[in-house]
Amino acid sequence: MEQRRQRPRTREEYARGLPDYHDPTGGYGGAAPSYSALTLRIILAAFAVVLCAGAAVLFAVNGIVWATVVLCVLGVVMLIDLGWVIHRKRRGEPG
Repeated sequence: MEQRRQRPRTREEYARGLPDYHDPTGGYGGAAPSYSALTLRIILAAFAVVLCAGAAVLFAVNGIVWATVVLCVLGVVMLIDLGWVIHRKRRGEPG
């Protein structure tokens, strides 16, 4: 089977918002398509990065290595999420 190539989305399509593609019945009388709250995700991810970094420093000063490593890993995950959400926001998606 030949796969169809999707054309790249335009800035106007992102500005209008993209419909929720996870719900196959969304357009047949179900709930309206949902959109991601990107600004809220940016705020929460930034707060989590700062919180994890501060807590990791406190645990490192007190010599609790396992907690320091766990918080550093969580901080890196939140930093990656923050970068991805900022990328989506700059691409033009509403939220």
